[in-house]
Amino acid sequence: MPTPADAAVAARYLRFARDEAPGRSALYADWAAGVAADEPTAAVIARIPETHRQPPLVFAVTRLLGAPEAAYPTWAAWLAAHADEVVAEASRRSLQTNEPQRCAALLPALSGVDGPLALLELGASAGLCLYPDRYSYRYAGGVDLDPAGGVSRVVLSCAASGDPPLRLPEVVWRAGIDLAPLDPADPADRRFLTTLVWPGETGRAARIEAALDIAAADPPLMIRGDASDPDVLRAAARRAPAGATLVVTTPGVLPHIPRAGRERLITAVLDLDAVWISIDPPGLHDAWHPRIDPVTWPGFVLGRDGVPLAAVDPLGAFVEWRHGEAASRG
Repeated sequence: MPTPADAAVAARYLRFARDEAPGRSALYADWAAGVAADEPTAAVIARIPETHRQPPLVFAVTRLLGAPEAAYPTWAAWLAAHADEVVAEASRRSLQTNEPQRCAALLPALSGVDGPLALLELGASAGLCLYPDRYSYRYAGGVDLDPAGGVSRVVLSCAASGDPPLRLPEVVWRAGIDLAPLDPADPADRRFLTTLVWPGETGRAARIEAALDIAAADPPLMIRGDASDPDVLRAAARRAPAGATLVVTTPGVLPHIPRAGRERLITAVLDLDAVWISIDPPGLHDAWHPRIDPVTWPGFVLGRDGVPLAAVDPLGAFVEWRHGEAASRG
């Protein structure tokens, strides 16, 4: 007889198989559908704390530990033989998807901020979104941008519409806060980040590897701590150099913070002498002004100080500039 935790795992993995994995990873869709219909496997995953049993994290941990990228029965048999190891490893890990492609969505908001800039990212992982000035950009329907030294090893392609402002920022300081910061030069941390890439996502692992090389050559200041703690946030902000505009970014981290902490963090960020740039689901919080209709808004919201600027893909595949329009437009 399945427990409530087992049933919750089955429901979560069925939703992932149906709504999230298709089009991105056929293998993950197969594994998730299998878990949803397999009580013994769901029971193993239910042993992992609820905040650490997301399908992409559990699947990545199994691959990190040596699970074969094979059809569900083979993977499930491997998991049954390594259950204690997987539960222990997943319990200490968190989803730390560090996608430099997000900089293509952040750039239009950064382009409207006077520099030089001091960047502080919350939930920074290895800090790969702290290098918007070191990447090249190819905006379909927009412009091509390259750093002064020429084409970067990281070239970000993005569909653009609505004529977003686009220019490379001048960044003079970069720092990140994370509960468990990753070192871009550490082989184990690099392997974990690339293993978080879903099987079937062509080119993404190579892009992350190239961005890790850029970060390792000029590491950001990484602060271990809880960014939703106002004292931690304020202490980090005080380390920014005088004469630079402090820009606090939250590109995708807020959905992973429980509501009370999320609201506390937003209040603390808005109290800083800083510009806040975020990429969030439209219905995640009430900080938007003007308000957004989450039913009609396409994609996630690129915002600056709570003002909706553009509809964006959360991983940076497209930007639809909407600043100046009615935010509730469908």
